[in-house]
Amino acid sequence: MTTESKFVCNISALKPVERAHHKQLTEKLIGSQTKIVEKEKGYEFQFNPSIVTIVELADWVVAESKCCPFFDFRIDLEREARLICLRLTGDEGVKQFILSEFQLPAK
Repeated sequence: MTTESKFVCNISALKPVERAHHKQLTEKLIGSQTKIVEKEKGYEFQFNPSIVTIVELADWVVAESKCCPFFDFRIDLEREARLICLRLTGDEGVKQFILSEFQLPAK
């Protein structure tokens, strides 16, 4: 007997144009993070606001929440607007999903 994961992306939640834009934005975010901080229930991705804007992060979160509603999202602007953080968290098991889905190096 196999158990299905509750962490399944609904790729049909985005129209093809939205999916293409989201993929492009995802690639930018993955390539632009300055630091990844492991949290108890997920990960925090840190960005330089001169490279990634809050608007881009918010755009990404809106699309990602449609296809992956199991994520909890949090965006913070810190250090006198010199650091933007995106926190992805969720239920038990979400950390492994994030590692796999975003191709993060395992510790």
